[in-house]
Amino acid sequence: MPSLSTVRRSAPTSTPPAAPPAGPTPPAGATLPAGPTQPVAAAAAPTPEATDRTTRAGAEPVLAVVPRRNPWTWVGVAGVGLLVAMFVNGLVTNPGWDWATFGRYVATETVIRALGTTIQLTVLGTVAGFALGLVLAAMRLSSNAFLRTVAWAYIWAFRSIPLIVQLLFWFNIAYLYPTISFGLPFGPSFGSVSTNDLFGALGAAVLGLALHQAAYAAEIIRGGILSVDEGQREAASALGIPRRRQLARIVLPQAMRSILPNAANEVISLFKGTSIVSVLAIPELFYQVQVIYGRNSRVVPLLLVATVWYIVLTTLLSIGQYYVERHFARGSARSLPPTPLQRLRARWAGIATPAARRPEGVVR
Repeated sequence: MPSLSTVRRSAPTSTPPAAPPAGPTPPAGATLPAGPTQPVAAAAAPTPEATDRTTRAGAEPVLAVVPRRNPWTWVGVAGVGLLVAMFVNGLVTNPGWDWATFGRYVATETVIRALGTTIQLTVLGTVAGFALGLVLAAMRLSSNAFLRTVAWAYIWAFRSIPLIVQLLFWFNIAYLYPTISFGLPFGPSFGSVSTNDLFGALGAAVLGLALHQAAYAAEIIRGGILSVDEGQREAASALGIPRRRQLARIVLPQAMRSILPNAANEVISLFKGTSIVSVLAIPELFYQVQVIYGRNSRVVPLLLVATVWYIVLTTLLSIGQYYVERHFARGSARSLPPTPLQRLRARWAGIATPAARRPEGVVR
């Protein structure tokens, strides 16, 4: 009897033959009948590797992703488009707009000079208001309770009193203080000046706008500073950086991302709010428009003159806001998004590309 090792050595190493097909085996030399009785091999399905090679070769994809159609969207587009067309038609055909009078006064010397006064009030009010607002924000964030209380009381008072009341108060400040003296507090005076000579109508308007703006600017700046992580200040203090340098170099550049949107809104509101100084008879844009339509009774076209200039300058301020925000966003994003001009250029380049240069089979 052979041993186990002999049996293992004599075991076949080749693979077993394939099983014969089911059914009776025809005898040797017999011919198979033609017809559908002979099995036909099925076509092999394409493997994922072959599909991937076909896709990389640039062939047209078999399945295309089609967005879900919503007919109500087109109904809304048609409705809004109809309203816009009706509005434009009214602008063109309605004689009440009086475009001839609008064109005659939109760029006159009087209106341009009044526009310059409006810009002057906006710039002076913004600069003085945000400078004082920065001081007030620092006082509100101070560890000294007295400074915090004084800053809170100032913000509470100037946010509670309407702007027109403040302007009239500063315009009539001479009733309370006919002269302003310069000297030691509670001591001798070295000189004095008449309040009416020191505060004219324009000075009272700038003072009222700046003090009113400072109350809102202080809260905007304080909110932006509080949005910066406390760990930034702790790390700067651990490195021995002075507090003033911490605020100027570390805290404020990061806080500007939160400050800028609200600050830009306040500047635009102040620009439009300068129209309220017309109660002081200052020849700014709205006051001058009132004077003109008081003479010729063309109210609507003259109001349209003021409206167009307000829209133009607000648009310029919005463009400036966009690029300033983009400048301060460099520390928070690896790559800045393209500007609207860059998007327009890229889209124009895509439209201008000849269709013949596009690869065949690309679905757009």
